[in-house]
Amino acid sequence: MTAAQPEYAPSGSDVLSLQRGGPTVQRIMLGTRLRRLRESLNISRDTAASAIRASDAKLCRMELGRVGFKERDVADLLTLYGLQEPDVRQDFLDSARRANEPGWWRAYGDSFPAWFEQHLGLEEATSLIRTYEVQFIPGLLQTAGYAEAVIRLGRPTDTPDSIRRRVELRMTRQELLTRPGAPRLWVVVDEAALRRPLGGADVMREQVRHLIETAALPNVTLQVLPFHVGGHAAAGGPITVLRFPVPDLPDVVYLEQLTSALYLDKPDEVDRYLAVMDRLSMVASPAPESVAFLEKLLKDS
Repeated sequence: MTAAQPEYAPSGSDVLSLQRGGPTVQRIMLGTRLRRLRESLNISRDTAASAIRASDAKLCRMELGRVGFKERDVADLLTLYGLQEPDVRQDFLDSARRANEPGWWRAYGDSFPAWFEQHLGLEEATSLIRTYEVQFIPGLLQTAGYAEAVIRLGRPTDTPDSIRRRVELRMTRQELLTRPGAPRLWVVVDEAALRRPLGGADVMREQVRHLIETAALPNVTLQVLPFHVGGHAAAGGPITVLRFPVPDLPDVVYLEQLTSALYLDKPDEVDRYLAVMDRLSMVASPAPESVAFLEKLLKDS
């Protein structure tokens, strides 16, 4: 098995990406590496599941990165797969440990639904975020005042403290845009979101001013989809596509709904949404014209 080991050990740059990604990406990457190792040896999933005293369904969830990992289970799978090199085994076990560590967002566990946790984890590890919004300014570009107005709209019975915590979570998420190695953010925002006066005139002026400032960041591209375009490819609603610097991780399409979210990673589904995003970026105003539109909107407000 010694000759096969380099195929399953990530490179130095991949390791840095994984460590930045937090437990969600750790789980996905570890599951992928274990699955590829098992398949390369033609070991059935049922056989592997028996080796760790688990069901076929549990092993499937492990290989998809949807559950945590016990280090004992990882060690038993590596033994079954004949992987005995101490350094490589330790790398797998270290990955299992990192996969079980809580992400920074756990401190705000009372401020988001369970289905949003995966998005927070994936967002941390992205190299590119492409998003289209029709009703609101995207969360990564919202000011605190605007975010509060959006949250109050959706949760009118929440306490002031609950609202404050949710705003803090949103502001903390935005720190990824200015950290070292920040991902690229490519946003297409519908003119409707810019015209809807959430929070009042002062809040909207502050929000538009913030968009102009953020658009100047080297890793941010902001386009406005003006009304005169008419109908367009994303008639169904907001879309976010997440791309990662590690080849083993496929693009993920995130579709948020009122009380849940969909995470799509099958190539044919992702390709369809990427095509939609490409068409949107083609019909939206180019970035310089979009900034000019925002400056005029601010001047006229």
